[in-house]
Amino acid sequence: MTAGGAAGRAGDVARRATIREVAEAAGVSRSTASRALTGQGYVAPQVRDRVRAVADGLGYVPDATARHLRRQASQSIGVLLSDLANPFYAGLAAGISQQARKRQYTMMLADDGGSAGVEAEAAETFVALRVAGVIVTPVSAHLASYLARQRIPVVEVDRQFSAGACDAVLVDNGSAAQKVTTQLIESGHRRIALVIDEMHWTTGRDRLAGYRAAFGAAGLPLDESLVVSAGWDVEAARVEIRKLLGRAEPPTALFAANNVLAEAAFRTAAELGLAIPGQLSLVSFDDVPWMSMVTPGVTAVRQDTAALGEAAVSQLIERIQSPLAPVRTVLLSASIVTRGSTAPPA
Repeated sequence: MTAGGAAGRAGDVARRATIREVAEAAGVSRSTASRALTGQGYVAPQVRDRVRAVADGLGYVPDATARHLRRQASQSIGVLLSDLANPFYAGLAAGISQQARKRQYTMMLADDGGSAGVEAEAAETFVALRVAGVIVTPVSAHLASYLARQRIPVVEVDRQFSAGACDAVLVDNGSAAQKVTTQLIESGHRRIALVIDEMHWTTGRDRLAGYRAAFGAAGLPLDESLVVSAGWDVEAARVEIRKLLGRAEPPTALFAANNVLAEAAFRTAAELGLAIPGQLSLVSFDDVPWMSMVTPGVTAVRQDTAALGEAAVSQLIERIQSPLAPVRTVLLSASIVTRGSTAPPA
């Protein structure tokens, strides 16, 4: 074999097969080959099977971008989440992916890291890629309004910035927070601290409201100094929690408003030599794997991230199919997983 022949064959291997080559090899027209491969339009079963077998043999992969441009429609959805290193958002992405695949949509996934600037950049990228719709854990109202001008439907998931303007799928944060706080009150706790990331997004705002509602329903006074905003960083949160637990009159129970803050509280209690639950009861909003692996296990509000993701995809596809239907907010319930981190106060 000559060097030129080898190079020619290498080029043949690298080049993708075309729909024309599939049609010629199967002895059909290009339009028939296209119908057989896409399932759009009638093709005799034996012809369809022959075309697909030829396509497999040639390694043919359809050009999705070209197909979408021809149809002026896309089978891709954009998904923009806040922190894929966080097990909650990773689980949410998995739920979205599974449901999208069932609905024969592909998922374009991006992580904005909680940055409004990155969120805006991702929105522009999704428009350029002609996605059919977008699912987002928003950090601002900008994305929904921008995509609305581009006529791309949006579903906000986990938190909501554009109530009434676009669809949303949320967890009932207020009811879950009230329920888990009520359990602490009923076990005898009165000094219950709430360590929270923020109090302005719907997630933080509603969890704070649920915590306060539990005290109101029990007819108990609430010490507002026990509500501590600690941000999203574990190390920064540990500093704030250390101050809280080091008070002359410390809390007997601590409600961490997300799994990151729960990790900070669990580590800080260990550093200070505080026994859980003997000296400090601990509960968390978000149930993630480590909470069932430590001793004692951590009592937590469990959000079904798979169900949350599936509901978001279903709502988005409904919106794509019925663009003029009334805007909806879907509210999912959460459950409480009771483990060994809670007990009556000493």
